[in-house]
Amino acid sequence: MAQIRPAGPADAFRIAEIFVTDYRVNFYPFFKNDAYYYDELNVRDTAAEYAEGTAALAQTVVFDDGGIIKGFARIRGSLLEKLFVEPAFQSRGIGAQLLEYAVAQGADHLWALKYNTRGIAFYQRHGFSLTGEEMLEDGWVPLLKMALN
Repeated sequence: MAQIRPAGPADAFRIAEIFVTDYRVNFYPFFKNDAYYYDELNVRDTAAEYAEGTAALAQTVVFDDGGIIKGFARIRGSLLEKLFVEPAFQSRGIGAQLLEYAVAQGADHLWALKYNTRGIAFYQRHGFSLTGEEMLEDGWVPLLKMALN
């Protein structure tokens, strides 16, 4: 039975797999930065960010479908910091359930990759709007702010 639950240390590797896979599948085509996407960005280092006692782990929930982690969200106060679903499980309502959970926990804004038109459309379908505010993450990643209507 599927449930959204707090992430635990045993989930760190799976969270990292989903994160790295999504970044490579969805964002690499825009940036084509081999050094970042296939060296610096890796499962081992990303999993370490979700080690026991870290803020990232404490702020993360997973979509657990009978022991299979299919997606996760990281909520920091009112910011939906991350929402990722394993590509093989996308378009099945998992992202919508994670987003609804995040909103119920008080998330009311997020930053979306400017080129991620599919993601932006997803958030718009679920009540978020572009605010017109932009920023560069790490000096080279253009993000657009979206806020709950």
